Amino acid sequence: MPNLDLKTAIYTTVAILVIFLIISIVTLIRTWSSAKKIPFYKKRRKLQIRAFRTLLLIIVLLVFTVVIARFGEPVAYVFYEPSPTITNTPTITMTLTITMTPTITLTPTITNTPSITPIPVIPPAIEEQFEATVLPNEEVIFSPLIFSKEIDEGLQPVNPNELFDQPLNTLYATFSYVDMNAGSQWTSLWYRVMDNELICYETKPWDGGTGGYGYSDCTLNPSEWVPGEYEVQFFVGTTWITSGRFIIEGEPPTPEPTATPSPTITNTPTITATWTPQPSATFTNTPTKTNTPTNTFTPTKSSTPTVTLTLRPSFTPRPTDTRWPSMTPSTTPIP
Repeated sequence: MPNLDLKTAIYTTVAILVIFLIISIVTLIRTWSSAKKIPFYKKRRKLQIRAFRTLLLIIVLLVFTVVIARFGEPVAYVFYEPSPTITNTPTITMTLTITMTPTITLTPTITNTPSITPIPVIPPAIEEQFEATVLPNEEVIFSPLIFSKEIDEGLQPVNPNELFDQPLNTLYATFSYVDMNAGSQWTSLWYRVMDNELICYETKPWDGGTGGYGYSDCTLNPSEWVPGEYEVQFFVGTTWITSGRFIIEGEPPTPEPTATPSPTITNTPTITATWTPQPSATFTNTPTKTNTPTNTFTPTKSSTPTVTLTLRPSFTPRPTDTRWPSMTPSTTPIP
């Protein structure tokens, strides 16, 4: 791949198009002025047509210039992979110093040896989730991470910064890369530095191209973005590639309390005693036998036989008694 500075090439193209635009505008003004001064109709008409053509050319150049300036660089990176550029090392400027008067040399003291900064590693629990079967390219290069609250369609950061204020929801870490093998394992880890807590992570086989732009994002509840310093680490396979840090200031918003339903009182059915009247015994007056006095006639001697009527007591029937035939008086002969 040719070693091209695509950004410089885009800027140069835009500058050339602007120069052509200026020349075309000047030509349009001169042609139109000349057409107004010519009294002959055919020549004046010819110059007017030329002026209209120049106007169309100006419109085309203007549109083309805007498109190149806005979309030229992202489109160019589709065909030419971005190559890392060497950062110029600043040179030390020598300054004149005043020669000090010799003084008594102090006894040297023990200097603490600086501790070795540990190289970031992937936690074993995340390494167990690896799925890729393609070996990573050892010559892969990632650019420094750029942090922002949002990105555009070209995966470019919008208002990048390293210091963010509350409230926050999602943060993006964008980067450019070269010589990435498709299908190799890629991992991003988001840490809170003060307690070294892993707040977000992503690990998967790489599904992008061999070069271009990429991003990693972390979405949390606004109340979980506590103030402090955060670090993002990128790995290809198990090899650490690059890291970046940002700072969050301000207190996170307090989460709104959620209403807890209170227990409702359930009416327990109570047993109510109901009084059912029982049938009571009723007394029925039973009719009794009543002796009805009867008149008895004493028989007297008579020359002729007399009929003596003898009355016998009759029974008063009860409601349950069966009726019997009543006694009928009979004639008894006197001896």
